[in-house]
Amino acid sequence: MFDTVCTLPLSADLFAQAIHPKEPIVSVGLASGHVETFRLPSDEVDSDDDQASTSSSRNGRGHIDTMWRTRRHKGSCRCLTFGIDGESLYSAGTDGLVKAAKAETGVSHHPHDDYISSITPLPASDTSTSGFSKQWVSTGGTTLAVTDLRRGVMVRSEDQEEELISSVYVGGLATTGTSRGEKVIVGGSSGVLTLWEKGAWDDQDERIYVQRSGGEGESLETLAMVPDELGRGKMVAVGLGSGGVKFVRIGPNKVVSEVTHDETEGVVGLGFDVEGRMVSGGGQVVKVWHEAVGSGANGASAGEKHMLGDSDEDSDDDDNDDSDDSDGERRRADEAKRKRKKGKGKDRSGGQHVMAFYDLD
Repeated sequence: MFDTVCTLPLSADLFAQAIHPKEPIVSVGLASGHVETFRLPSDEVDSDDDQASTSSSRNGRGHIDTMWRTRRHKGSCRCLTFGIDGESLYSAGTDGLVKAAKAETGVSHHPHDDYISSITPLPASDTSTSGFSKQWVSTGGTTLAVTDLRRGVMVRSEDQEEELISSVYVGGLATTGTSRGEKVIVGGSSGVLTLWEKGAWDDQDERIYVQRSGGEGESLETLAMVPDELGRGKMVAVGLGSGGVKFVRIGPNKVVSEVTHDETEGVVGLGFDVEGRMVSGGGQVVKVWHEAVGSGANGASAGEKHMLGDSDEDSDDDDNDDSDDSDGERRRADEAKRKRKKGKGKDRSGGQHVMAFYDLD
């Protein structure tokens, strides 16, 4: 059924192999951690040679060319696969890393000199035929960069003179003047959000002060867009290094609410599930939150700030106190104090908070 055309020796044991979906290209992953890619001779008849009756691959006169070879993993390369369109080659090794490279050249992209702190994919353009995102924004050190899977690093911003830590894409904004209604929001180490207009990546467009006290800002570790049905407009949740989560409305560009994940550990993971619940993570704890609707069990009205650790235990303890006069007076004083504290919280925020979450502990 099949005849051997050639035998290709390798420099180490083969652990993985991938074949290009559109071209006669084969890649191999070796025990040494190397990845090699070869181009096989075409099986088509040479139309310029009238005497040609068989292809070069069949008569043994063709050449298998090495396109590129690189040591991609510190341990052995265990898995290889091409992307759907064949543009990229993905490899996984015993070093626990998955790497992507351009299939034709094996080149990896290096948009930053420092470590990469965040990656945010940009949505596919209206003219895209595949519907897949091929560009992403990354932050690393003090710069922002845009990388294209097909063309490599397209643009790098100016030095922002502060560490850029987190990023998130937001669309559907008002289109006014030169604004396209699409921005990337970036969180920095000084407690400031910067807004970048899509397509104008040289420098930031706007700044929002989120967490600044005593002349120093708190690092904005992670960002997540609040679902529109919860945020009543475009709103971003910001996870802080201090353990809090603040909600910033885009447009007015101001903080409208906040909750506390932890008193000591920073928030490093933040997002929303399909049911609109917020999930925050930091330290050794992951917490799930639901939107505060109506009056809470502790008497907090909808929209008021709810801090983790606040519970009904205080009120339960009060109910169990002795009913003598001194205890009753103390309870009334405590209740009055709590009411004054809640009132102060509302005044500081300019009225009731727009949105809040209760934890599901």
